[in-house]
Amino acid sequence: MYSLKIVLALAIVSTAIDSSANASQDIMKKLTINFAKALETCKSELNLPESIYTDFYNFWKEEHEITNRLTGCAIQCLSTKLELVDVEGNLHHGNAQEFAKKHGADESMAKQLIDIIHNCENSGPPNDDKCLKVLDVVKCFKAEIHKLNWAPSTDLVVAELLAEL
Repeated sequence: MYSLKIVLALAIVSTAIDSSANASQDIMKKLTINFAKALETCKSELNLPESIYTDFYNFWKEEHEITNRLTGCAIQCLSTKLELVDVEGNLHHGNAQEFAKKHGADESMAKQLIDIIHNCENSGPPNDDKCLKVLDVVKCFKAEIHKLNWAPSTDLVVAELLAEL
């Protein structure tokens, strides 16, 4: 199966305590920023249109539905560059967990992120188109992160990305 490797992202603990939700949002923000850093390289390599930036800009907005196949291609490329997937395009659990921990997730949160992605990989319909399969996983992952109240603020993500330019 193909996967979203975005944990990136790409990309979580119980929100019963408000501070843990805020900490999780901050970690998800860091994961998102570091996942997206190679976007320009993937855009250039795949000759992707400027329109994919819209999906990345609006990614964590709950009302924004990601439907552009090319966004799935970009996420697949990013995941490959970050070595979050194996040669078949499946989530590399060890590398993805290390990516999450490197950007602030503790062992528990990293495992939960991997479990979410793995469940999303297995819940979607079969699809031979890798880009569309990744898109299905991304939609599922995003919904699960919102359920946990871990989605970072789009404004904060964009502000930090711009600050790093």
